[in-house]
Amino acid sequence: MRAVLMQDSRLTVAEVPEPTPGPGEVLVDVLACGICGSDLHCAEHGPDFNKATKGAAGVELMDLSKPMVFGHEFVGRLVAHGPQTEGRIPVGSRVVSMPILLRDQPVMIGFAGVEAPGAYAERMLLSEPLLIEVPEHMDTRVAALTEPLAVAYRSVNRAEAGADTVPLVIGCGPIGLAVIAVLKLKGLGPIVAADFSPERRDLARRLGADVVVDPAEESPYEALFAAAATDDPARMAAPTAVLGQLPLRPTVAFECVGAPGLLQQLISGVPAGSRIVVAGIEMGSDSIEPAQGILKELDIRFSLYYSPEEFAETFAHLAAGDLDVEPLLTDTVGLEGVAAAFERLRSNPHDAKILLDPSR
Repeated sequence: MRAVLMQDSRLTVAEVPEPTPGPGEVLVDVLACGICGSDLHCAEHGPDFNKATKGAAGVELMDLSKPMVFGHEFVGRLVAHGPQTEGRIPVGSRVVSMPILLRDQPVMIGFAGVEAPGAYAERMLLSEPLLIEVPEHMDTRVAALTEPLAVAYRSVNRAEAGADTVPLVIGCGPIGLAVIAVLKLKGLGPIVAADFSPERRDLARRLGADVVVDPAEESPYEALFAAAATDDPARMAAPTAVLGQLPLRPTVAFECVGAPGLLQQLISGVPAGSRIVVAGIEMGSDSIEPAQGILKELDIRFSLYYSPEEFAETFAHLAAGDLDVEPLLTDTVGLEGVAAAFERLRSNPHDAKILLDPSR
């Protein structure tokens, strides 16, 4: 089969052996796969990513000495059941799954070699217990958004926002836009969003942002203060010990960029008592001024991935049409177009989610 291989930060299309399902696994044809920002990060900063996972979990995520096959945001068509499977989902069905192979040593799909390829390939392996069947009415492209929407769903859950909380989203790339869609789903608002790209600001509006700001022209933090303003004491956020009561509803800010210096900008800019959820991945080191966060009694939470329940809940919302995510889908490419798509996503602010269709 054909696959996109990544080694030494280079992407090439090559012929590789078709993978063979092990116990409890199935073989699927890849129908669509999203190109994720973490794929770009891993291609460009693989050693830094491994350093981060080694420090956090004691293991390196990737074996950079051999070719890897990216792709963890996917939908496939079931081709064959491997040994020791139940066959609960028939061959020919479309399926999504969390990107994990449930082996004695679990495999993170999309961060392994050709023996367990991700979805930048014509075929891949999945673990049968994790499969979710895609209903007939559901668009394949929308089903492929389950994984990135689950990341956003987790980020919003991490915020633990109350019904009266006013959110600010910094960065309207794919994750920021997905966060906006989930905030809209949960009825939170008014939603304030900020991005330098006019195209992405337009996408933010289409996905449900109520106030959209160009940071080159207007402060996102002033826009947040204005959106959260209230003269109703019952709706005001709890007072902080030093700065007291502010005439504002509770506020939460989502950092969806991962740029150095941005976390400190948020610490300086958000109202006292705010919660900050960091979803953007910054691969290098950064610096903050803790005293500001202490004086303002800020709550900073980092967010990554999702639970199986959050993945399933996200899929259920997508299947029910509760999330209007069509604006996220800006292009589709074939295997030979992946390298160029990586370059576009690094430098072109027009794109949001580019899908790979290996059959093209």
